[in-house]
Amino acid sequence: MPSNARSTRLVIVESPAKAKTISGYLGPGYVVEASLGHVRDLPRNADDVPAKYKGESWARLGVDVDNGFAALYVVSPDRRQQISKLTRLAKEVDEVFLATDEDREGEAIAWHLVETLKPKVPVKRMVFHEITRQAIQAAVANPREIDRDLVDAQEARRILDRLYGYEVSPVLWRKVRSGLSAGRVQSVATRIVVERERQRMAFRSAEYWDILATLAVRGTAEGPRNFSATLVALNGDRIASGKDFEPTTGQVKPGAGVMHLDEAGARGLAARLDGRPFTVTRVDEKPYRRRPYAPFITSTLQQEAARKLRFSSQQTMRTAQRLYENGYITYMRTDSVNLSETAIAAARRQIAELYGERNVPPEPRRYTGKVKNAQEAHEAIRPAGDNFRTPGELANELSAEEFRLYELIWRRTIASQMTDAVGSSVSVRIRAVSGAGEEADFGATGKTITEPGFLRAYVESSDDENAEAEDAERRLPNLVKDQPLTAEELAATGHHTQPPSRYTEASLVKSLEELGIGRPSTYASIMATIQDRGYVFKRGQALIPSFLAFAVVGLLERHYPRLVDYNFTAAMENELDEIAGGDHAAVDFLTSFYFGSEMGGDQSVARSGGLKKMVTENLSEIDARSVNSIPLFRDDEGRDVVVRVGRYGPYLQRSLPGAEPAARDTGDGGPPEDTSPAGDRAPIPEGVAPDELTPEKVHELFLGGGGERKLGEHPETGEPIVLKSGRFGPYVASGERKSSLLRSQSPESLTMTEALQLLTLPRVVGVAPDGAEVLAANGRYGPYVKRGDEFRSLESEEQLFTVTLDQALALLAAPKTRQRRAAAPPLREMGADPLTEKPLVIKDGRFGPYVTDGETNASLRRGQTPEALTLEEASEMLAEKRAKGPAPRKRAAKKATAKKTAAKATGGETAAKKATAKKTAAKKTAAKKTTAAKATAAKKAPAKKAAPPKATTTADPTD
Repeated sequence: MPSNARSTRLVIVESPAKAKTISGYLGPGYVVEASLGHVRDLPRNADDVPAKYKGESWARLGVDVDNGFAALYVVSPDRRQQISKLTRLAKEVDEVFLATDEDREGEAIAWHLVETLKPKVPVKRMVFHEITRQAIQAAVANPREIDRDLVDAQEARRILDRLYGYEVSPVLWRKVRSGLSAGRVQSVATRIVVERERQRMAFRSAEYWDILATLAVRGTAEGPRNFSATLVALNGDRIASGKDFEPTTGQVKPGAGVMHLDEAGARGLAARLDGRPFTVTRVDEKPYRRRPYAPFITSTLQQEAARKLRFSSQQTMRTAQRLYENGYITYMRTDSVNLSETAIAAARRQIAELYGERNVPPEPRRYTGKVKNAQEAHEAIRPAGDNFRTPGELANELSAEEFRLYELIWRRTIASQMTDAVGSSVSVRIRAVSGAGEEADFGATGKTITEPGFLRAYVESSDDENAEAEDAERRLPNLVKDQPLTAEELAATGHHTQPPSRYTEASLVKSLEELGIGRPSTYASIMATIQDRGYVFKRGQALIPSFLAFAVVGLLERHYPRLVDYNFTAAMENELDEIAGGDHAAVDFLTSFYFGSEMGGDQSVARSGGLKKMVTENLSEIDARSVNSIPLFRDDEGRDVVVRVGRYGPYLQRSLPGAEPAARDTGDGGPPEDTSPAGDRAPIPEGVAPDELTPEKVHELFLGGGGERKLGEHPETGEPIVLKSGRFGPYVASGERKSSLLRSQSPESLTMTEALQLLTLPRVVGVAPDGAEVLAANGRYGPYVKRGDEFRSLESEEQLFTVTLDQALALLAAPKTRQRRAAAPPLREMGADPLTEKPLVIKDGRFGPYVTDGETNASLRRGQTPEALTLEEASEMLAEKRAKGPAPRKRAAKKATAKKTAAKATGGETAAKKATAKKTAAKKTAAKKTTAAKATAAKKAPAKKAAPPKATTTADPTD
């Protein structure tokens, strides 16, 4: 506790880890305490709204839109205890220093702390971009005031997101599905992913051929003797390559002026060129020079960590946060590529020590960012301190994740101050004339790096896994014009055009940054939000949109296009940046957006009358059935095949044009319910990507797992036996009887005999001596036998049809056992974890499949399957689980204490005393139990009350 005898200062930071590091750099006159992040926010739900505001028309928003957009802030329930502690400490010190992060979020936390604690002593703001002794002491010596422009910008952003989420999300509840959310940035990010999937769905592959020649230099040659060259032109016409085809038709683009070779043409030409002389017609040599990459900013760090380390955006930022808080790197949320003079000097010294003086350029390198409104006063992400520590020096201090990320940052920083990579590139043209007089031109390129420079330290990865690395060399022989060559092999080679690659987290962050949407502090949360909301799921590194995302994006594009317009969203980011710079008033901006203004641009939300009017007036125009329908194609029988997004998930529907089934209003405010016959519908299995619904796949779903298929007629009743697919999986039906398929059966291979067997379930095994029927049936937890209310499990599904009455009665007579079954073999062995090197396996648990390394378990997420889960995904999931720490155990301390007290009270006493002690102990225990029960009930009641309703919670966007 601080002493009043001398001057003391309270330093408030966000996290305990940051507090621990900083306290080590300050003297005994400082108390360093954490706020545990944001201390207050807009109300999460109606229960959070104070009683005196509950009757206000704006209470649901938490923003008084009629009085300057005044925000109603409430202290988070889980922060109240910490706020009390900070309030007490603030009364016992002479000064308060707010040492939260230097960005808008940090500035806002500092302001909220002042507003909440209301300290009576001077308050100062200290900022720093690295946690080192020198940086912390300099920050204490040079404090400043809270920057209200930064606070206003963050507050405007928060209010804007609240208005967007709380006004647009209810539209989704009424027209798509309850519980959905819309967000200013999350909806745009989802649209980007959906648009890429639409391109893949519309894509038509094209086949094209060329010839790969293996050519040899005659006689001796300097360098390699053999090299490869590709056919590039025939009789002066360029040979078609992948870029020359229309992606939606697979045909050559009009006016491309190319020759499209098919297999027969390529093989015939190769045969006609066999044995013909090849001659070099042109050699172009140019110097090669590649400048180093700029140091990391938030977006490029996330991109490279995804490419090289297979980290998710959240995993990268979580690991970087730990490195920053423990003093290893500078602040990790930045859009500036600038390096301080001391950092440049540290990098240049280390380059000379590790790579030699010749790799240090004569002048320091200075970078300027391409990001709009980058805050150049901040620094790029780099190793902390005036002398960089090498990864080897920290190997014993960092976890596996931290070490790999630190090494990445260290290498990128060092490389940014090294010399250029220098070499030469050469382009060669070779001609051969076929026996039919055709002039065939072949091309080859080479690259030689004579001085690697910065490539010794760092080589950037590419989103294209087939792209050539920048440090790769392609050496060609030393060739001169008119030099004769010999063709050792002429191979006709076929190619197919590929659909555009799906976005990964890395490439989506890059796209958002290029569009000017989002800011460094939001990228990781955007990636997490679109996945948590069910709009996007991961397959390996690829981001795949769900059909739910198609419905939501389709609604917004058709009825609120400005809200998901890329330029409009980027313009809003710029206006928020102007507020941060003091060039724009937050109230004017919010008024224009919410209520409308004539000052807005053409077709802007402001010129349309504002968000409130737009959402209210357009609601009746939205046809829920149309919004929830995603057209696929017309099948061979002339039926239109569409995907419908229903309340229980997406399903396929087919119908003749103009004969679409009617939709029934559900009466609950949600989208209408489909009334088409079951045979015209088929559920879509979880994890199927939209572009995988080809005509072949759709046909398979209708025949196999979905729709209905007649197997035959029941020999006893004459009624048809039909295989159907229901909400809980495939089943067979005949007349009034229905039976689900067993776990060992599949719809594709089900036979008539098996169907008849299933329809006998539940099977009457016999009658017990007491007259009660004994049944064998298949249930949710497997096969069992039953008599009255008594159940016993059977060992296998086969026993459903073979168990006898005596066997069933013996099972039912035996006591119920809860013995452990023998451990089931793992579903899949994945190999060693890249981070911990422990073997990973996927097992089947009570709540579904999970991945484990023997110590930590992580359940598979929605859309993930044991077969498709990658090693990198499994490693990331376990790393996230380890970072969260073990789940808190339920405490039963009071009961244990009571027992101990009783035991102590009775020890070593006489029989009479023992009896009295026991009696007293029993009373005390009972009293304690009663008190504990009441206390628990009291605690539980408010918790239940405070649980936010789904509809309200999901409306609050996190972007």
